Amino acid sequence: MKKLYTYFTLLFLLISFISQAQIITTSPTFPTESNEVTITYDATLGTGGLKDYTGDVYAHTGVITDKSTSDTDWKYAPTWGDNSAKYKLTSLGNNKWQLTITPSVREYYGVAEGEKILKMAFVFRSADNSLEGKDEGGKDIYVEVSEGGLNVSFIAPTDNKIITKNEDLQIEVQSNASDNLTLYFDGIQNSTTNETTITTSVSTAMAGNHELVAVATKGLDEIRDTLHFFVREDVVSATIPTGVIPGINYIDDNTLTLALYAPKKEYIYVIGDFTNWKFNNTYQMKKDGDYFWLTIDNLTAGKEYIYQYVIDGDIKIADPYADKLLDPWNDQYISNTTYPNLIAYPSDKTSEIASVFQTAQTSYSWTDSGFTVPDKKDLVIYELHVRDFVSTGNIKTVKDTLDYLERLGVNAIELMPFNEFEGNDSWGYNPSFYFAPDKAYGTKEDYKAFVNECHKRGIAVLMDMVLNHSFGQSPFLRMYFDGTKPTAESPWYNVENNFENPDAHWGYDFNHTSQATKDLVDRINAYWMTEYHIDGFRFDFTKGFSNTPHSNSTDPWGSQYDQQRIDILERMATEIWNVKSDALVIFEHLSENSEEKELAAHGIMLWGNANHDYNEATKGYSSNFSWTSWKNRGWDGPKVVSYMESHDEERMMYRNLTEGSSLDGYNVRNLKTALSRIETATTFFLPIPGPKMIWQFGELGYDISIDQGGRTSKKPIHWEYQDDPNRKRVYQVFAALAKIKKEEIAFESSDFSLNTNQPLKQIEINHADMDIRIIGNFDVKTGNISPKFSKTGTWYDYFSGSEISVTDINVNIELAPGEYHIYTTKQLTTPNIISAPVASNILITGTAKENETLTASYSYSDINGDAEGTSIYRWYRADDVNGTNEIGITGATNITYTPGADDRYKFIRFSVTPVAQTGELFQGDIVYSTYSDKIVSLMNPPVASNLAISGEFIQDAVITASYTYTDGEGDTEGNSIIQWYRADDQSGTNESAIQGANALEYTIARKDVGRYLRFSVTPKAISGEYLIGTQVYSDYSDEIDYSTGIDDIVDEELNIYPNPVQDMLHLDNLTQVKRVSLYSLTGKTILYKNNPNSNEILDLSHLNQGVYIIVFDFQDNSRLSRKVIKE
Repeated sequence: MKKLYTYFTLLFLLISFISQAQIITTSPTFPTESNEVTITYDATLGTGGLKDYTGDVYAHTGVITDKSTSDTDWKYAPTWGDNSAKYKLTSLGNNKWQLTITPSVREYYGVAEGEKILKMAFVFRSADNSLEGKDEGGKDIYVEVSEGGLNVSFIAPTDNKIITKNEDLQIEVQSNASDNLTLYFDGIQNSTTNETTITTSVSTAMAGNHELVAVATKGLDEIRDTLHFFVREDVVSATIPTGVIPGINYIDDNTLTLALYAPKKEYIYVIGDFTNWKFNNTYQMKKDGDYFWLTIDNLTAGKEYIYQYVIDGDIKIADPYADKLLDPWNDQYISNTTYPNLIAYPSDKTSEIASVFQTAQTSYSWTDSGFTVPDKKDLVIYELHVRDFVSTGNIKTVKDTLDYLERLGVNAIELMPFNEFEGNDSWGYNPSFYFAPDKAYGTKEDYKAFVNECHKRGIAVLMDMVLNHSFGQSPFLRMYFDGTKPTAESPWYNVENNFENPDAHWGYDFNHTSQATKDLVDRINAYWMTEYHIDGFRFDFTKGFSNTPHSNSTDPWGSQYDQQRIDILERMATEIWNVKSDALVIFEHLSENSEEKELAAHGIMLWGNANHDYNEATKGYSSNFSWTSWKNRGWDGPKVVSYMESHDEERMMYRNLTEGSSLDGYNVRNLKTALSRIETATTFFLPIPGPKMIWQFGELGYDISIDQGGRTSKKPIHWEYQDDPNRKRVYQVFAALAKIKKEEIAFESSDFSLNTNQPLKQIEINHADMDIRIIGNFDVKTGNISPKFSKTGTWYDYFSGSEISVTDINVNIELAPGEYHIYTTKQLTTPNIISAPVASNILITGTAKENETLTASYSYSDINGDAEGTSIYRWYRADDVNGTNEIGITGATNITYTPGADDRYKFIRFSVTPVAQTGELFQGDIVYSTYSDKIVSLMNPPVASNLAISGEFIQDAVITASYTYTDGEGDTEGNSIIQWYRADDQSGTNESAIQGANALEYTIARKDVGRYLRFSVTPKAISGEYLIGTQVYSDYSDEIDYSTGIDDIVDEELNIYPNPVQDMLHLDNLTQVKRVSLYSLTGKTILYKNNPNSNEILDLSHLNQGVYIIVFDFQDNSRLSRKVIKE
């Protein structure tokens, strides 16, 4: 008889066909690669992410083949989000969805011939990718592809099901083509049939493990499937030993007690390598009220044991209080360098995250007993993400960089979340376990060594702690979870988030009003302070620490005052200080100031986001730094932790380089300029009294966008920035400012003010030890500002070390764009900052004329004392002094320049880029002179001047134009161009050139009557380089009148009567008139009539007494005006 099975093959088939059958069923039950398969998906199972969803559902699906390296190595899958029709499921109602794989599995996926298909893999999703349906624990869903032939499988129950004594266990076995199907229970035949299905039940009073075996035969072939179930003992109630707390309680080198807080749970088993991963009634936990506990002895000292809890038969979790976890999905990617000799996850024994205990561990040898936490007022915090700080991505290498951070002057390091989070590649705000450092960054000893070394250097270590929420892998969550959300029985979580705004939902919301949550929070905080010597915490999104509802329409981010939240947070802070009185407690709160003010009064420090204000300034735009001051917030002391950058904000240099302003050659988008403006901003940031925070590599001008590759994705690490002198200078400025902030008591003064609402900004700090004035120009043009010195006498420039004598406390100081100074009344040690040479006082001397040499001059200086080398010169020409169409003059690279014909009527300026002979930063900024006068030509064009018109300005008269012609080169006048113009008034209204009127004499036409005339001349020479001069115009003539008296005109063509008039004005003989208009003497139109009749009567009775002007416009475009007197 042919045997078609092995134990492991059967176990694999069991896992594939049976456990998956819960979330997916297939027709046929045993799909093969050459046939069509119908997949039915139950959205209520697994993660339940698509439960009750009514929109379109699609399958992201591929296959696992013999070419796959693991179950995560899908083949022939589409791009994520492909909404093609072939991947769309059909709704069957009742949370059931169906997909047909047709015409065959191989053809549907397009699998190459000869490549063996092992499984189909699925993740189901909504059309917009916002919802996903996966297997329990967020795993992918797999369906085994059979090779064909004889198959048998248990349809029910699932493997390792736990039942009580004498409970009926329903059994269903199915084969595809058997002649005989037999079921064995603990080795004894239970049922047999020549059909392909057995449906029955079994029960037993015997506690322990039991085995079911289904055997299918066909001819000489036989195949079998094996399933285990477990009959549990009754739970033993027993008092938990004194001093035992939830988690691992080590008793001695061979004994420990495990305890778990699990209200409303019925029973719990411990499984692990010490139970061979089977249920064993010896390892059923005893119960004491809401606590379960179990003492385990006979352990090997120093050996690592892997274990899990199984709660009520179907919830498998790692110990939530364990300090080491094993991850079946992510541990494989942790290098041996980061975590040497990491114990392997027992992938063939269990699923889900597992925990580790180990007796007889060697305690870490701390040497930091003399460390003192820095004063809050002096804090210079460095926010650091391990993954993106060093190429190894581990805490051990970060420890090796502490020289760099110590030189920078930081006295506190804030590590982004490093307790166990989901996956290895993350910012860490998706926490899963709270008592274990994430292995992706290193071992427990590595973390402790890092803290110990920081303390040795006087640097505090802060932990970024996420207690607003946790993510789906958290055992605290999974103990009370319905597949989509926490259940009402959860002692730690809210069923629904108290924020209506979905953008304020991260993971699952802790219920901070619950005593269980308060106890958990206190234990977490105390654990890290005592076990890892953490000096304090930055708490993430503390606005979420209450159950107060926040409407999306009125308070989407929970910023309104919340007394419940204040009480919860102040209670937590007090408990922290009860454990460690000098602990630093920082909230990312960002609420209304009234609430933050109250929290600050309790001794809590709060994040102050100044990114927008400082970055707008560095870009060259309007901003104000006033909210960086605790005084301007009305707080009782310096407790605002202000920051220009954080992990959550766009990098300032990136915006400088992409959004910076520019003017007259000064361009913020230039790398060197952009970096120098970070210096200016830092000078107005670190010295402000109170704690400050720096985001990693901001001190080197890191300029990669936060969104490159995705907001939380891995970013390039650029330690080579230190080799760029301009970036190194930024680092040195940070360090110089951090030094005086920590060492000089004046920077703790409460007597200070910020005058920072203008582009030129100023800060005043007064103290008995010394007074300080800070000025800086955030504009892109030169400006003047007064430091507002507090006294006359000697002041010192901190960065240059130079003395200045102040005789006028209100004196204005000119600052170039980006220039900054710190003046003190006490001389401080001049910082060692590499500086570029500087050029100033740029002048051009000489006559602005062709063939005349212009000479540039400037002053050279270098703070580092480096002599001038070969500085770089350039000359430029432009159309005007505003630089229109400016270009660099080819070959003009000397200190002198002689304008030529190309420069005629242009404006010239000079630039110098100072270059030193030696030094790290040997090339300075380019500096420009002002523009020269317009370059005068040696070859002058002809000129017309003294334009005049003579003659009588009446119809038919001849008038004569005259002008004076001159030519600087003595060229004889040629055919200069004459043109006559007519206009409605002497302002040139409706002016037009008179066609054909191109001679000096002009005969006035009828159409010129009532208008005004002028002429222009464009002088032309017979010879010379410039033949044509500039067109010039005469003044306008007087108004053109008729050649006869007005009465004669009226008699001949018009009758206007009576005049003077009292009411009705008669107008006769208007046959040639196209418009009649009546005006006041001020030019206001009183009335008008277009295309009048031959005879018209105008009613003037409503007009005031006085003189008016009546104007007749004729068809030939001539015009006649006449006075009308109204009595």
